[in-house]
Amino acid sequence: MTTTLFDPIRLRDLEVPNRIWVSPMCQYSCDPVGAPGVVHDWHLVHLGSFAVGGAGLVLTEAAAVSPEGRISPQDAGIWTDEQADAWRRVVDFVHARGSRVGVQLAHAGRKASTYRPFDAPGTGSVPAEEGGWTTVAPSAVAFGRYATPTALDDEGLARVVADFAAATRRAEAAGFDVVEVHAAHGYLLHQFLSPLANTRTDGYGGDLAGRARLLLEVVDAVRAAWPEGRPVVVRVSGTDWADGGLTLDEVVQVSVWLREHGVDLVDVSSGGAVPGADIPVAPGYQVPLAEAVRRGADVPTGAVGMISDPAQAAQVVAQGQADVVLLARALLRDPRWPERAARELGHPVTRPPQYDRA
Repeated sequence: MTTTLFDPIRLRDLEVPNRIWVSPMCQYSCDPVGAPGVVHDWHLVHLGSFAVGGAGLVLTEAAAVSPEGRISPQDAGIWTDEQADAWRRVVDFVHARGSRVGVQLAHAGRKASTYRPFDAPGTGSVPAEEGGWTTVAPSAVAFGRYATPTALDDEGLARVVADFAAATRRAEAAGFDVVEVHAAHGYLLHQFLSPLANTRTDGYGGDLAGRARLLLEVVDAVRAAWPEGRPVVVRVSGTDWADGGLTLDEVVQVSVWLREHGVDLVDVSSGGAVPGADIPVAPGYQVPLAEAVRRGADVPTGAVGMISDPAQAAQVVAQGQADVVLLARALLRDPRWPERAARELGHPVTRPPQYDRA
């Protein structure tokens, strides 16, 4: 029988009602002075609208596991109990609408301490006098014109693992159904995976096993801190789209290791390791990456990136290219995209009773 967008998917003990998932979308909207990392009404309405619209799983934007892990000073976080308590309000609302909800745990590494994109100057590193901080990375290699980071030592590496574990425990306290570890888009864990950012010669560099070591240590810590019946997802970049960078074959091997370490689904994006990569952006351009990981690593995958048409999304799932699709821009344009997709594809349409008159 052909799998459809509206078939449920079970990961461990969690059943997600459909295969239309909300991709993490940074909002850069927290108060960096009065309440750093604490989400508020904007995040409730932003994420809640997708649950009202019928998405099966709503993934939050990147929630930093430490203050220095934020992309910008305005990023959301989950390194304090106050932040976890604020997330609980969002979680409860999404659950009340019948959707599931996950949090993306993130550390930006050398791409941290940057200006949010809709403020002047909109790019570059924020200096300390404006609320910025010294960044960390696998190696003291800058991302383009960003500030040069400090290479993590053994103590710093252990702290990163501990921060992810502590954030996971807070995610459980906040009521999340899923945790997603962010290892894509040139952020810290991807920086370790990519030879373009990782020039270490110790056990966390060199060959693929060394470059994947920190990611697997983080995954082990997250899995140990997370309830056995709830799934762990990892977002990866399927390729760096750059000579000498991370390749799809390497990502397939990393995904095998992730499955062996208890990861339940790999969310396959791409790029972000270095500026100026030649990325062939087009509708569905990352779907073949998700398909390759699904088949090569024997692990469920999510496809993301310029998936906007319901028929296109349905085909990805029906043909077994991925198990779920993750939407971002399409949902910003139409938060009730799942309802529209059901109508166009001939599936029963469900909506909140308050909207039945529409």
